[in-house]
Amino acid sequence: MAGRRPGAAWTGRRPDTTILAALVTGLAALAVYWTTLLRGVGLWDTAEVQVVLPTMGTMHPTGSPAYVVLGWLASVLLQPFGPPALTINLLSAILAALAAGLCVLVLRRLAVPLPIAIAVALGFALTPVVWGIGSAADVHALHLVLVVAVTLGLLRWGALVADRRDRPDDLALRARGDRSLVLTAAVFGVAVANHGLTLLLVPAVCLYVLAVEPRVVRRPKVVVAALGACLGTAALLYLELPLRAGPFRAPLVYGHPENFAGFWEILLARQFQGDVGSTIAGIGPRIAQFLGLVDHQFGPLWILVLAGLVMTAVRRPHYALFSGTATAVTCAFAVVYTNAGIERYYLGPVFFAWTWVAVLAGALAERLTSTGQPGALGEPAPAAAPWSWPQVAPVTVAAAMIGLSLLVPTGLVLNARWQAADRSHDRWAADWLDQVFAAVEPDGVIVSWWSFSTPIWYGQIIDGRRPDILLVDDRTRVDENLGEVENVIDTYLGTRPVYVIRAQESDVKVLAQEYAIEPVGRPDNLYRVTGHLETQP
Repeated sequence: MAGRRPGAAWTGRRPDTTILAALVTGLAALAVYWTTLLRGVGLWDTAEVQVVLPTMGTMHPTGSPAYVVLGWLASVLLQPFGPPALTINLLSAILAALAAGLCVLVLRRLAVPLPIAIAVALGFALTPVVWGIGSAADVHALHLVLVVAVTLGLLRWGALVADRRDRPDDLALRARGDRSLVLTAAVFGVAVANHGLTLLLVPAVCLYVLAVEPRVVRRPKVVVAALGACLGTAALLYLELPLRAGPFRAPLVYGHPENFAGFWEILLARQFQGDVGSTIAGIGPRIAQFLGLVDHQFGPLWILVLAGLVMTAVRRPHYALFSGTATAVTCAFAVVYTNAGIERYYLGPVFFAWTWVAVLAGALAERLTSTGQPGALGEPAPAAAPWSWPQVAPVTVAAAMIGLSLLVPTGLVLNARWQAADRSHDRWAADWLDQVFAAVEPDGVIVSWWSFSTPIWYGQIIDGRRPDILLVDDRTRVDENLGEVENVIDTYLGTRPVYVIRAQESDVKVLAQEYAIEPVGRPDNLYRVTGHLETQP
């Protein structure tokens, strides 16, 4: 390891220590996530995931086939832990914990002292948005892991390129670098097949590659191999959609990805495209909301984030270019995108921000243990006097103290964050589902809002309960050309018991102008349609 430039390879004399630290950090995060894990079925996207993954169905745009395939495998391997709802939730906890462990490896690639790397990785794992993702099933958990993995792959490739400059005639080292770039491209392809947010990273990845190795454009074979690995991996995974919607049809399929038009409808997420840019006129409140989110995620440490980016630009300019660009593009998109749970879109920027803080903390540790002379930043500390205890490098002691101080803000609000993330006793969706199945008469029809359809799917498809109920939601009406809610009600009214679940009470009031509607009692958002108003006595 002697003679290598900083960041060109693992820092320290024992890389296995870093691996062990990453493993322990990941397990610690997983232990915390387990205590707050949702134990049963959820609502909205959570319940959709809990149905689609165990049955290898297809999800809402952009389809997320990488997550579906991984989730199906996890549902098989994790069966001993409990029913599918629990195992798919557990998958998110494992993925979020894995991201924390990989964070340690990324920081060591950035030459951050190990104590600071561990502390920052723990702080990252306990950030509210990350902790929340680790508490229930969510496709963004895999997105986070893949962002960290791509970052690690790029740093490893950059280190090999730096080593090759010292040994330009080493063909084996050159081949290792090429394989590393192609492998990272393949991981990026998996990320593309998981979530559309990955595409926002393309400018950052391109800038990083060109900054580290400008001559790569003169090597078309490597470029084509990397692009082929990326696109080929994504395309292979996306075959899951037409296959599971067509010849090997799954119990739950979103849209019509079995045909050309339907496939691109899902892949391009056309139903959500109207959400982008819809708030540009009112950008001020959105920026204020963004600043509030930053404060909520980092607390007083947010002050160190920008300083950390500046220090990263000084010490690791290529990484600053990559992470800064990725963060700027992702945040700019998220600020003008309106959808539920938008804070999840900031998972990547949260990770990058923590790495900047780590680089700043590492630089401070080196400064505190340097000779204090101008330009001595990073200069080896003077040899310590012999003593009876095992000697510890001064920079390690300083790093440990700084690392602990970085965890103080998290420690002060740990209980509040724990309570906010804790879903271990959340049985609302499960109880709601029981109430629906108890209230609906045999052979009933439920005209439902999509976000409340998902737990009913779980009850029917996974648990095998109430197969007599016909569920028609907003997506079903589009896919099967069933018309408006009123058309569906008129189709079955008088022949089968008809019930409605709407997004808002005002929607029910609109229907009540045409139909006789009465609440069933429990649950309070389920209504029985008894007939047309003009037919009532």
